[in-house]
Order: sequence, then C-alpha cells, then structure tokens
Amino acid sequence: MNTIKPTVGILKTALIATILLGTASVTYADENCWAEFFQESQYAGDHFRLDGPAQLENLHHVQGENWESRIDSLKVGPKAEVTIFENPNFKLTLKEMAKYPDLLRSLGLTEKDALEDSELIFGPKSSIHDLSDFNFHDKIKSLKIDCVK
Repeated sequence: MNTIKPTVGILKTALIATILLGTASVTYADENCWAEFFQESQYAGDHFRLDGPAQLENLHHVQGENWESRIDSLKVGPKAEVTIFENPNFKLTLKEMAKYPDLLRSLGLTEKDALEDSELIFGPKSSIHDLSDFNFHDKIKSLKIDCVK
C-alpha cells in the first residue's frame, strides 16, 4: 500500500495559505459608521472624529485632549447612532429623581423629561449645529456610537 506523506514544504505552504486567507476575512469597522464632534457651534473650532462602534466612559483623553464639556456641535455618519450623556460612565443625571414622581410633578417634570435631560440620541446622518438648541451646550461627559444597518 502506498501512502503519500506531505513534505515539510507542502505543510509550510498550507500553513501560510491558511494564515493569509484567515486574515483576509477580518471584519473592519464600517466606513459609514462614525461621528465628528466640534468644540464650537456650526461645526467650527477644534474637532475630532470617532469610528464606531465606540463607547467612551469619559472624555478626558480623546485623541490626546480633554474633551469633557467642550462639545457644542456634531455630525453623525450614515450608518451611526450617537448617544451623548451629561455624566461620565453613561449615567443619567436625573434618573434617581425619576423614582420620586411627587418631586418631579412639583418641579413640573415627567419621568420622560428627567431621562431626556440626561441623554440625547441622534440617528444616522444627523447634523446638530448647536447643542444649546437641546439644552446640552458643553455638557457631554460620555458618549456611545452604535453602528446601524
């Protein structure tokens, strides 16, 4: 009975081919899933761009700078959704207050109002020229970028 034994050269070639084919299937971030953040309204001043998906618990070290409470306008890519938070670690500012409906009513607020004041969500292709329109001028302390289809 004849058996064929692969030579070392054939095994090396097969291993190299497997490695190359394996790396060719690596998935990269969608080039349409991004957001750009600007220090001033009307997309002016210093800015930075993040590719999604991304979650920044704080903005102390974004591309070498502290961006906490400095963002005033933003643009969202065609396949991104951006959630911005008034507090670090994605915490909602008035979430605890929402547990006390009598207190909210006495302030003229609803639970929905309390939650909306703590976070904002912008869908694909959004261009927000001035976050003060949403009472969010220089308030962003954490953010998330999710990729959507």
